[in-house]
Amino acid sequence: MSKEIVELEPKIVWKHFYALTQIPRPSKKEGKIIAYMKKFGEDLGLETIVDEVGNVIIRKPATPGMENRKAVVLQGHLDMVPQKNSNVEHDFENDPIDAYIDGEWVTARGTTLGADNGIGVSAAMAVLESKDLKHGPVEALFTIDEETGMTGAFGLKPGILSGEILINLDSEDEGELYIGCAGGTNANIRFEITREKTPLEVVAYKVSLTGLKGGHSGIDIHMGKGNANKLMNRLLWTAYRQVGMMLSTVEGGNLRNAIPREAFATVVVPESTAGRFEKLVTDMETILKNEYGSVEPGISLTAEKTKSPETVLDADSHYRLLNAVYACPNGVIRMSTDMEGLVETSTNLAVYKTGKADTEVLCLMRSSVDSAREDLKNMFRSVFEPSGAEVQFEGEYPGWKPNPDSLILKEMKEIYNNKFGKIPEIRAIHAGLECGLLGGAYPGLDMISFGPTIRFPHSPDEKVNIPTVQKFWDFLVETLEHIPEK
Repeated sequence: MSKEIVELEPKIVWKHFYALTQIPRPSKKEGKIIAYMKKFGEDLGLETIVDEVGNVIIRKPATPGMENRKAVVLQGHLDMVPQKNSNVEHDFENDPIDAYIDGEWVTARGTTLGADNGIGVSAAMAVLESKDLKHGPVEALFTIDEETGMTGAFGLKPGILSGEILINLDSEDEGELYIGCAGGTNANIRFEITREKTPLEVVAYKVSLTGLKGGHSGIDIHMGKGNANKLMNRLLWTAYRQVGMMLSTVEGGNLRNAIPREAFATVVVPESTAGRFEKLVTDMETILKNEYGSVEPGISLTAEKTKSPETVLDADSHYRLLNAVYACPNGVIRMSTDMEGLVETSTNLAVYKTGKADTEVLCLMRSSVDSAREDLKNMFRSVFEPSGAEVQFEGEYPGWKPNPDSLILKEMKEIYNNKFGKIPEIRAIHAGLECGLLGGAYPGLDMISFGPTIRFPHSPDEKVNIPTVQKFWDFLVETLEHIPEK
């Protein structure tokens, strides 16, 4: 079924996208795709460079008569987010993506699709391969590890690129031009915990919270989706206080930039309160369905009896951990007052996992305002440090400040209006596009971002709209033909 994708229009883009679905490329495991892109450029006879961090740069000269145009950097990232449903067997380091056509969409069976950013990469490959397009000098920059650390953008050295205009191909709403993005910071919280032997005369349960949609922790953060870690902790906190529940393990989420869809816990309760605990779980499921049903119709909370664990947390560890996670900020913190509908500041409680001697909580905070991001850091310290947790911040990357006077913005607005009969929306995005970092390394770049319509990135529901890929390609082709002169 997936091979039918190569017959979609524009074929020159979809054939490359299909090829990418066959190459495993999760973040930080991009060796196979780097080798593929290097061979791709060299087979075309184009100058191809792999820099010291793994970014691939491929240069294509201007077509005849276009040598006087400004050089353009077409930029996308090679890695994809590896997310799957719990009932799906898939090895992201070795297995191809099982993509298929579903009406006007291309999606995948039970896993992320990789349209983020595979479609953008495919369009750049199509430009490099084409024989009949008109364009000035083109540099295609394919970065690595955008999704988990922006390692490629961080590691790109000044002086490698010579382009004056950068077109980022990593946006996800056709008909919109993006001229700004949020910066981000990773928060790493570590609780030291003390364990004790599980008491006798208890009943053990495996608690499962499943059926949430998840999604991109920036683009989707305003949609009111349930965060599995916060909701699981809500149950644990309540059960600890009401029925004497004792926690052995909890595990939810695995990627900072994905809203967690599932969480699981192993707990014990005294035999005398087992019935009350089971009713509490049932009641909590009803509450969650009432609160989240319109956006999370598949939400499920269950408790099944299981083998009793050897150890549980002691009373002090329960008190410190469950209270702090309950109070942890999550979701939209503030909307922008400068751009309607834009989230200014948010945070995602992405990973919640107990070990033998500690519990790890990982969050990703975003903001287009640096001082607001600093304020959010202080909020995290205020929540977790009094509970005895160690709080560290790392991987900070800057936002991309909008430039409403951008020349490429002016040009692309006119092109879109002439071609499609309307002016595109001009927006900033609450996500970490690489433009902020690239603009720091190359401060003279005139930057813009656009793409086709992609829904539910970073989740197994990810899909890309087929008709908008054609419009995206047509717009890119027309833009390259009308790049301003030097």
